[in-house]
Amino acid sequence: MGERFDCYYCKESLLGRKYILRENNQHCVKCFESLYSNTCEDCKAIISSDCKDLSYKDHHWHEQCFKCSKCSCSLVEKAFAAKDENLLCTECYSNEYSSKCFTCKKTIMPGSRKMEYRGNSWHETCFVCKRCRQPIGTKSFIPKENNNYCIPCYEKQFALHCSSCKKVITTGGVTYHDQPWHKECFLCTGCKMQLAGQRFTSRDDFPYCLDCFSNLYAKKCAACVNVIAGIGGSKYISFEDRQWHNDCFNCKNCAISLVGRGFLTKRDDVFCPECGRDA
Repeated sequence: MGERFDCYYCKESLLGRKYILRENNQHCVKCFESLYSNTCEDCKAIISSDCKDLSYKDHHWHEQCFKCSKCSCSLVEKAFAAKDENLLCTECYSNEYSSKCFTCKKTIMPGSRKMEYRGNSWHETCFVCKRCRQPIGTKSFIPKENNNYCIPCYEKQFALHCSSCKKVITTGGVTYHDQPWHKECFLCTGCKMQLAGQRFTSRDDFPYCLDCFSNLYAKKCAACVNVIAGIGGSKYISFEDRQWHNDCFNCKNCAISLVGRGFLTKRDDVFCPECGRDA
């Protein structure tokens, strides 16, 4: 009696019948399919041994069932995407779920690089500086009025430049005569002391600290020779080319105040009318 050649599972003879080997054991087609064949995700039927079994993430399909869930085109040997366990061709996925480029308004295809900022998306090649048109990529940039600028272009087009050193003012700064200055560049014309945060005055459009202005330009009292500070509304008496503090405008002889009274002059001195007649 010859050696038997039976199905490993049901023990029926395989002589003259189709069989399938698995782990060195032969199975009849029926047993193999019931034990090992997968169920198609689309039609829910068994994927028989004589059919091609296409799989993706532990899911299986007949070749004819492996298609886009939206437009039903075949996905065999084509790029596809998955959404909520449904397979979609790249066109349907793009139309349904992909971002649109903020600049060119075209779909950003799955898998392609994109840039995102404040809820908007761009193709990498569309995310460019408004001024120089170069891709920004991972470089720093500054947004302005729905446009983006690389740092050098933003500084050239929008940043303030110091009236003294001509360099960009990045933070702070001082405005004088409607012109911007770095704090460290806004100096007294006389002593070069920084004037930011200090009281100052000007002459011929040049800024001066109070000390320098007083020493250079302020009027000096003809009596005490001290500066008559014009800042703060100080009152003084002026006659011809000489000036006096109100408190210093007194008769040279009797020291009576001459403010609001008549007076006489003799050389550099002033006298009340009485003392003047005797002088």
